[in-house]
Amino acid sequence: MHLIALLIGLVVERLATRLFHLRRLRWLDRIIDAGFRHAGRLPNWPAVIPIILIAVVLILPIFAVTFSLGDALLGFPYLLLAIVVLFFSLGPQDIGEDVDEYCKTIEEGDDERIRQTAKAIIESDVPEDALERIHKVEEGVCVQANNRLFAVIFWFVLLGPLGAWTYRVTDLIRRRAVYAAGRDEESNGTFERLRDAATMLHGWLAWIPARLTAIGYAAAGNFDAAIAAWRAPTEQKTDSPSEYSENLLARVGAAALALVDESGEDLTARGVRGATAANQLVFRLLLIWAVVIAAMTLYGWTR
Repeated sequence: MHLIALLIGLVVERLATRLFHLRRLRWLDRIIDAGFRHAGRLPNWPAVIPIILIAVVLILPIFAVTFSLGDALLGFPYLLLAIVVLFFSLGPQDIGEDVDEYCKTIEEGDDERIRQTAKAIIESDVPEDALERIHKVEEGVCVQANNRLFAVIFWFVLLGPLGAWTYRVTDLIRRRAVYAAGRDEESNGTFERLRDAATMLHGWLAWIPARLTAIGYAAAGNFDAAIAAWRAPTEQKTDSPSEYSENLLARVGAAALALVDESGEDLTARGVRGATAANQLVFRLLLIWAVVIAAMTLYGWTR
C-alpha cells in the first residue's frame, strides 16, 4: 500500500507543480506562533517540551483521520489520504525547480536574483565570492534533497503518512522558530531557546535518513571520493545533530559529484554545470531508492 501511495504521490508531485504554493501551509503559522506565545509564559520549562506539544497538536488531526479510516473500503480512502499527506509533506519547493531557476538567473546575470535563488537552495547567507557561492549551492542541493525529499520518503515508508507528516511538522516549526528568533528583540532569549529546541528535534528525525542519503550519494556518484569525504569529518564536537547531518550531506554529496575544472570554462558555465550535476545526482539516488523500496515491498519488509 505504501509503495503504491509513494509512487502515485511522486508522480502527482511532478504533475502538480502549480500547486506547490499550497505546500507552504502559511495558515499553520498562526497555530505555531500561538504555541510560541504560550511557551513564553513558561520560562522555566525546557524549551523542547512546548515544541513537542505544538508538534502533537499539528499531528493529531492526521492521526485521528488515519486511525478512523483503518481498512475501510479495501483501504482505498487510506490510499487517497496517504497520497495527499505525502504531497503536502514533500517540499515545500521542488529542489529541481529551484535549481532550474538558479541556473536561469546566473545565465541572465541578474546579481540580485542570483542571490535570491541561491538563498532558496542554501537557506543561509549567500557568499559574495562567486566561486564560493557555486560550491555552496552544490552542497545546498545535496542537503535540501534530504530535507525536502529523502527524509520524508524514509518516514513515509517506515510509518506511513503519519511518519511523513510528523517530519514535515517538525520542519515547519523549525522554520517558524528560526524566523521568530531572527525578528525578536525583547523575549529574553525565549525564541532563541525555542529555535534551538526545534532544530534539535528536527535534527533527531533527520539523523538516520541523512546517513542513508549520504550512503546513496556514494552509490549514485563517485564512490571512492564520497567514502573518503565521509572518513574525513569536518564537524565540531559542539555541532548540533542537525548541523552534523547537514555538514555530512554537504561534504559527501559534493565529493560524490567529483567535479573538476574545465579549461576555458567561465563562472557562469561552471555554476550551471555544478548545480545541474547536483540535481542529477539527487535524481539518480531517487531512482535507487525507488528500486530498493520496491524490492523491500515485494519481499514483505514494508507495507
